[in-house]
Parts: sequence; structure tokens; C-alpha cells
Amino acid sequence: MTTTPYTYRNQKGVTYYLLGKEVVLQNGRPQPLYYFSRAPKRGEALGAMPAGYYVEEHPRTGLPLVKKA
Repeated sequence: MTTTPYTYRNQKGVTYYLLGKEVVLQNGRPQPLYYFSRAPKRGEALGAMPAGYYVEEHPRTGLPLVKKA
């Protein structure tokens, strides 16, 4: 069973896919990273926006950004 990835269409009509992964910082603490890409990557695509986050679009470039609420 595959989930459909969360998508966002910006004001220019380009579709972006929400991706996420967890990295380990230098102090050993895990940190989740959420970002958008034009192509979904297998294993990194998320089916929904994480709780406590929202999408904000850069006004000049139209790139979607994941922001913490």
C-alpha cells in the first residue's frame, strides 16, 4: 500500500512534493528535516504536513517553504 505524497501547487502553477528525513546533528541529537522538491523521492515522500508546521511561499521566487507554527 503506497500513500500519495503531499503536494503543493505554487502561484506559478508548479507542483512540489513534501519530503522529509531525519538527520543526526554533531551533538548526536536527531533533527527532522522537511522540504519541498519538484520530484518525489522514494522513501522520503510524506503523505501529510507534519503537525505544527505550515507552508509559506517565497513571494519573489514562488518556492514553498516549510515553517514551524
